[in-house]
Amino acid sequence: MEDEPEVPDLVRRSKRARVPTKAYDGQPSRIRDVFESEEDSGDEFDVRRRKPNKNRTGEAVPAATVPIGFENLIEVVKMNGKHIPQVVKVWVEQYEKDPKPAIVELLTMLFEACGATYRIQGEFLDETNVDDVVVALVNLAAQGKIEDYQSSKKKEFRSFKENLVSFWDNLVSECQNGPLFDQVLFDKCMDYVIALSCTPPRVYRQVASLVGLQLVTSFIGVAKILGAQRQTTQRQLTAEKKKNAEGPHVESLNKRLSEFHEKITMIEEMMRKIFTGLFMHRYRDIDPDIRMSCIQSLGAWIVSYPSLFLQDLYLKYLGWTLNDKNAGVRKASVLALQNLYDVDDNVPSLGLFTERFYKRMLDLADDVDISVAVCAISLVKQLLRHQLVPDDDLGSLYDLLIDDPPEIRSAIGALVYDHVIAQKFNSSQPRSSGDEGDTSQIHLLRMLQILREFSTDQVLSQYVIDDIWEFMDAMKDWKRITSMLLDENPSIELTDDDATNLARLFCASVKKAVGEKIVPAADRRKQSHTKAQREVIQNSRKEITVTMMKNYPQLMRKYMADKAKVPSLLEIISHMDLELYSLKSQEQKFKTLLQLMKEAFFKHGDKDALRSCVKAINYCTTRSQGELQDYAQNKLKELEDELISKLKTALKEVQDGDDEYLLHVNMKRLYELQLTRPVPIESLYDEIIKVLKNVQNLDDEVASFLLLNIYLHVSWGLDSIMNSSAVSEASLFSLISKRNALFEELERFLQIPLEAQGKGISRTLACRVCVILAELWCLFGKSNYDSTKAASLGYRPDISTLEKFWKLCEQQLDISDETEDEDANKEYIEELNRDAVMIAAAKLVATGAVPKEDLAPEIISHYTMHGPTVAEVVKFLIVNIRKKDEDVSEIFSKALKHAHVRYLTVLDTYDESLSARRLKECKDLASRLSGFFVSIAARQNSQNIILKIVNEGVAYAFMNVPARLSFLTCAVITFASKLSKNDIYGILTNLQGVTKNVNMDEDPSGWRPYKTFVESLREKYSKNEDEREVREGTTVKRGRGRPRKNPKIEGKKLFDEKSSSEDEDEINASDHDDEEENQVDEDDQVPLIQSIRASAKLRALRVSRDENRQQTSRTPGVES
Repeated sequence: MEDEPEVPDLVRRSKRARVPTKAYDGQPSRIRDVFESEEDSGDEFDVRRRKPNKNRTGEAVPAATVPIGFENLIEVVKMNGKHIPQVVKVWVEQYEKDPKPAIVELLTMLFEACGATYRIQGEFLDETNVDDVVVALVNLAAQGKIEDYQSSKKKEFRSFKENLVSFWDNLVSECQNGPLFDQVLFDKCMDYVIALSCTPPRVYRQVASLVGLQLVTSFIGVAKILGAQRQTTQRQLTAEKKKNAEGPHVESLNKRLSEFHEKITMIEEMMRKIFTGLFMHRYRDIDPDIRMSCIQSLGAWIVSYPSLFLQDLYLKYLGWTLNDKNAGVRKASVLALQNLYDVDDNVPSLGLFTERFYKRMLDLADDVDISVAVCAISLVKQLLRHQLVPDDDLGSLYDLLIDDPPEIRSAIGALVYDHVIAQKFNSSQPRSSGDEGDTSQIHLLRMLQILREFSTDQVLSQYVIDDIWEFMDAMKDWKRITSMLLDENPSIELTDDDATNLARLFCASVKKAVGEKIVPAADRRKQSHTKAQREVIQNSRKEITVTMMKNYPQLMRKYMADKAKVPSLLEIISHMDLELYSLKSQEQKFKTLLQLMKEAFFKHGDKDALRSCVKAINYCTTRSQGELQDYAQNKLKELEDELISKLKTALKEVQDGDDEYLLHVNMKRLYELQLTRPVPIESLYDEIIKVLKNVQNLDDEVASFLLLNIYLHVSWGLDSIMNSSAVSEASLFSLISKRNALFEELERFLQIPLEAQGKGISRTLACRVCVILAELWCLFGKSNYDSTKAASLGYRPDISTLEKFWKLCEQQLDISDETEDEDANKEYIEELNRDAVMIAAAKLVATGAVPKEDLAPEIISHYTMHGPTVAEVVKFLIVNIRKKDEDVSEIFSKALKHAHVRYLTVLDTYDESLSARRLKECKDLASRLSGFFVSIAARQNSQNIILKIVNEGVAYAFMNVPARLSFLTCAVITFASKLSKNDIYGILTNLQGVTKNVNMDEDPSGWRPYKTFVESLREKYSKNEDEREVREGTTVKRGRGRPRKNPKIEGKKLFDEKSSSEDEDEINASDHDDEEENQVDEDDQVPLIQSIRASAKLRALRVSRDENRQQTSRTPGVES
């Protein structure tokens, strides 16, 4: 990228002799000799530009008369755009009468549009050198005597750019029958426009580039008119020659044809002159707006005048700017190429260009800027339409189906639908016979072929479906989907995986049709729909319901035993309009529906199937009408009674020593049911406690669900009491008894000796115990019930129980989430990880269920030990504590000590890697905690807190010297560096007194941390002194305003002495490399959008545990 030349404060003429010229040849190298320095200083001109001065006057030269009552042409451009055509017409008439004064007035307007007041003397117009004028204008800019109308925010200049462009467009149009071809007017204008476009002041380059680019656009308009007239004349001449080979008419037509050709040739030369003198330098300008306008104009020129511009000589600039470091320029280039490829006739001429740059176009689909990426994907669609990209190169694009930004996924979805599913770009693909059903079936089969690639993970399938759904009507063809699931077409046989994917597609498509999101969204706010959208959603519900009324019983009977398909089919019920069953007199089908759901509930024991079934049943009990609602509620009561009966039998069998399977699966069913509603299991409570107490070697998974269910039962009981108007003593006593029994069982697991913990209970049960205990302590926290009638419900664990609880938590935190129990239930694995344990412990402190001094330091000491998700939980806890209590010195100090003790403990084991890791964790903890005082304001407000932490740390370090002295360098020093000079002096004095009579030479390595700490404090103290002296000195010397830039900094040359573009007729690697020397795309050094391969994305999406935890916390007190 070419930099702007920096012009020194005083711009001087070159000392070499120069022959005066009457015209400017359009080469910017002519101006280079005028300036001694070519370093960039465009920004300096912007800063030094002063405000408009109404009293400023130019040279004392009489002005030409401007028509229609305006003082001069610039006034028309500034604020009277509607008068521009009339003013231009009058000006052209004046030019034809007396050219020189009119040209002077036009050039004066050009200079004033650049913001400079300068006037050429009319009688010396022909002798005036363009370079001399430009030097004078640059001097005005260097002195700050210019205005910037283009960037002005004043109301009167809002239309300045549009008016300026309109003025020059009207001027070219008005002159097309005369002055345009006199080789005087526009040659003179182009000389000055090109010269101004190559000057350091940014405003000059902006205005000159705007005018120059518009001139080419306007010239193209004239050339097209002349071209049409030439074609007409050629047809007339051909017809006349058939009649008479010679004659006056033929001679007249030949003469006219020659004139048109000469004018077109002349105007094309004018275009080339501006392109060579202006575009070839400004497309690399340091100002991205100038670069962007150049590329936008070039794209328009190629499309509107391909006979000249549709060749590699010009196309290569669009290819090169695909690598521009500014997103706006890259986007302009992509949009220009879109318009080119949109015209079929252009494609043959784009062959070499496409071959050279198509891979870069594919790369831009993953651009760091989302808008560029979306446009690039549309461009790739154009390339595919013309079959210019091999299918083998599209693999990276398909990975974007599961990328993060929804705009990119949607654009890729459109491409995949057009290219893979509808196959619009495949000319060899036979067209369907026109049967809409056949088309839907074909599209669905192709979609299933795509989903096979993601069949191992349902979340990825949801992403793909979400991307393509908007464009694929076959996904809304409910009849065709149900027909394929029921195998009604014997010619099509779906594999089991295809049927599963089709069922999932059916469910996801139904959700989309009723306005639900099927993939996580960055915006968590509730969706709002317009009236029209609500009507569309309601119509979709009706269509889905009508289709399912007929086919749902058949679907359920066919797939009743298939645990992979049943969840999707059951979930569809939650999006139907159940009122239609009553309106269409289909009550019997509704009853059949409920009976099938009940059968499915007792048929399956998997989480997904049970959860979907419970959701569907609850939906039927709340959304059905009249008698059907009563029937649904009775059916739910029957289901609960049957479940309780099965549980009684299973509990008795386990107590008798029989198999635990029935108890396990029915406890899972009860758990899923209790997540949404209270279930009357009072009669089972004592039996469950007996099983937990008395049954030896009870499976940990079974024990987990027993604990979960009685915990949920206690939670619902508490919720009932708190929401009732009158609370009886009996209900309180009953709840407290159940709670205490549950506490007793949970605390029994804490009694297992720690060394046997790994063998005694599995990680699954240990996590459940930690989470349930924390939730119960929060629910029954004393502060919740103080000064209420239910004060007896308040509970706070004793310190010994709390210590055992935390030790069990610590053990779970030390186990990596990648280390899984072989027998662990993978269905609920998201609820059984370090995040869940840390959230439960932090919740105890945040809600005040336990004293923060007892547990907060332990939790905070693990801040940096277990990855970013656990760190976020701890950070949230620290913020919560600081809101309630500003003085966190004691908590922070204890946390740092805990981390250091862990280091000292492993130091004696001679495990160097573990001790190094513990030391790093301690240092990282100190760094993160000190970060809460990083800003100057926070540091000033918290000086006392920081000082307390430092003093406490020093005291701790000297309790056992030299063993604990390492605490000074790994923890205390981070906080001490934030203290004031006086506080540092006090600490140094204190340390000097403490170590006065100590002989450090006896153990030099042990005392090394102390010496390092003291040396660091002394360096900080002296640095504070130096900074104070510097501030005092510079306060007197510093002037007002921005510091001046260093004029000795050497920048890139703006003007080089390369040959013109005529030597660059072909696109090749050397051309591109030569341009890349001037423009380095910094974005190529780093990844653009986070492109995630399917396997990596699968792992990342599988660990989205936060959302799963939110889903399971729909009942009071459930794990959060």
